[in-house]
Amino acid sequence: MNTNDSVKEYYGKVLQSSGDLQTNACCTATDTPHHLKQLLANIHPEVAARYYGCGLVRPDLLLGMRVLDLGSGSGRDCYLLSQLVGEQGYVLGVDMTEEQLAVADRHLEWHRQKFGFAKSNVEFRKGYIEHLDQLGLEENSFDIIVSNCVINLSPDKEAVLREAYRLLKPGGELYFSDVYADRRVPAELVKDKVLYGECLSGALYWNDFLNLAKRAGFPDPRLVEDRPLAIENQQILVRIGHIAFFSATYRLFKLDGLESHCEDYGQAVVYRGGIAHAEHRFQLDKHHLLEKGRIFPVCGNSYRMLHESRFNPYFDFFGNTDTHYGIFEGCGSTLPFDKTVQQPASGGCC
Repeated sequence: MNTNDSVKEYYGKVLQSSGDLQTNACCTATDTPHHLKQLLANIHPEVAARYYGCGLVRPDLLLGMRVLDLGSGSGRDCYLLSQLVGEQGYVLGVDMTEEQLAVADRHLEWHRQKFGFAKSNVEFRKGYIEHLDQLGLEENSFDIIVSNCVINLSPDKEAVLREAYRLLKPGGELYFSDVYADRRVPAELVKDKVLYGECLSGALYWNDFLNLAKRAGFPDPRLVEDRPLAIENQQILVRIGHIAFFSATYRLFKLDGLESHCEDYGQAVVYRGGIAHAEHRFQLDKHHLLEKGRIFPVCGNSYRMLHESRFNPYFDFFGNTDTHYGIFEGCGSTLPFDKTVQQPASGGCC
């Protein structure tokens, strides 16, 4: 049985709900904002019960956007995004597991009526996220691509990133949550069906991920948030507990000519406000929390991520690239995640 078949069996037949998970790797621990809780309450219970994400893949400014969800499963994130992009937006979910797709498709009309749309803005297709080229999708056709704890399950992660880059519009972004390891996972553990299905042994070593992203066309991946994972299942802990795992959300912008490091050109931005639910502070990434009205020095890449994307109208921009002042301090190659263990949820998800 190959990797994809093993994953399909685990998520299509072994797992019937999030309560069947043996670890909390595929569980979202992030505090959900109030406005999103209201939207999640609009999602059908059967769809919600078969959710196995590890993060909150909801970037800002989604109204009217075309969004692709890689490994959409039962469709929970798609139906959340459906409400955020609005009736004029579009959400496409791609998944390889028939049982999950059946749940997602079964409730298309239910959600259309629930959201009050004249027609559904959601579509699901069966396919492999490392073979998106086989689905007939047009290049440069999506504003945003999301994924929630799925890329670690793919046997060809570089192909996933490469295809995402091809499908994104210039200035678009891949915004996704996944599980990462602090070292490379031994091959014998990668072959373990349970460890792989629990989103552990398929996890990339974080520095390997950064290098894959750069090769795929994303030279400056930005970490948005992260948390260490606690493995409470003792049988699993004995086998893989020597490796530290993290759930992390990254955003990767498709911008030609981004530099590989944070270069200082004396540039700055000011956030004007106006982004819904981020009126006073806008978070570009973990190290860039921009307060409304306050001048914020940024590197050349950060400047371009804001200037050449959908965020442009909400910022004032200062400076150019005529003079180079060297590299921003702190742009290094050490472990990017926080090692402080937070209080984990007990057992699996419920």
